[in-house]
Amino acid sequence: MAAPLSADRLLAALRAEGLTVVEHDGWRTHNRNHKGPFGPVHGVMIHHTVTKGTTTTVRICHDGYAGLPGPLCHGVIAKDGAVHLLSAGRANHAGAGDGDVLQAVIAERPVPVDDETDTDGNRHFYGFECENLGDGKDPWPAVQLEAIERAAAALCRAYGWGERSVIGHLEWQPGKSDPRGFSMNSMRTRIAERLERLEGADPEPPKKPTPPAPAPAKRPPFPGRGAFALGQSSPAIEQLGRQLVKRGFGKHYRVGPGRTWSEADRKNVRDFQRSHPQLRGDADGYPGPLTWHLLWS
Repeated sequence: MAAPLSADRLLAALRAEGLTVVEHDGWRTHNRNHKGPFGPVHGVMIHHTVTKGTTTTVRICHDGYAGLPGPLCHGVIAKDGAVHLLSAGRANHAGAGDGDVLQAVIAERPVPVDDETDTDGNRHFYGFECENLGDGKDPWPAVQLEAIERAAAALCRAYGWGERSVIGHLEWQPGKSDPRGFSMNSMRTRIAERLERLEGADPEPPKKPTPPAPAPAKRPPFPGRGAFALGQSSPAIEQLGRQLVKRGFGKHYRVGPGRTWSEADRKNVRDFQRSHPQLRGDADGYPGPLTWHLLWS
C-alpha cells in the first residue's frame, strides 16, 4: 500500500529535487478528503490549465469553480518553473478514468488506450496543473518543462517508482487532450534520465557563470602607408607589432615589437596577409587599410 506523503515529506521531496516551491496558505489541510479517500497512491498525473497568468491560474486551481470545487491539483507549475503547493490530500484533478490504465501504471508498463471511466483517479494520483492555454500554440518554456520533470521525479523518487508511474490526463480519461504541446513519452524519457542520478545528489549542480567574452581590442586609426617604411618610427608601428603577436604572427621578432619599422615587422605582416585570401594577392608585408582593418577584426 502506497500511503500519501505527509505535507512535510511532500514539501521536502520537491525541494530536494531542486524546485522553487511556493507554499500557499492552508495548503496542508486544503483537500477533498471528505468526498472520498486519498490513497493508496500509484502515480503522478500531468495537466494543462487552459488559463493565462500565474495569479489567476493559482486562484482557480485553489478555489475551483461552479460544479468543480477546489483544490483542482496538488501543485500548479507556473511558466517560471515555480511549484505552487495547494494541497497535500485528495484533489479534484483526475476524475473518473480507465482502470486498465491504472493497472498498467501500477505494473509500470506502457498504458493501454483509455476507453473507460470506471475508476476514481483522484484517489490514486498526485496531480500537477501546468500553466498553459492548451491550444498547441502557447509555448512551454524550458524552465517550466524542467520543473514538470523535477516535480514528477521527486514523487517517483520518494516512492521508488519508475517513469511509467507518470501519465498525462489524456492517457487517463477519454476525451482529454492535456497536456498539449509536448509528448508524455518525451517527458517520461526526461524523468527516467533524472531518476538514474543518485538519490540525495544535487540533480544539477549550479553552473559557474560563464565569464563574458573579452571585448575585441579597439582598432586605432590607420596612420597611412607612409608610416611603414624602413627607418620610420611611430607609436602606430609598435601597436601593429603587438597586435601581430596577439594574433599569432610574431615569429620574426627577436626581442619583441618596437616603434621603429623593421624587416621583422614586414615579414610578420606578410605572414598575416598570406593567411587571408583577400590579401594574398598583395602580400608584400606593407599594411594597407584592409590589412589594418582585418588585423583588429
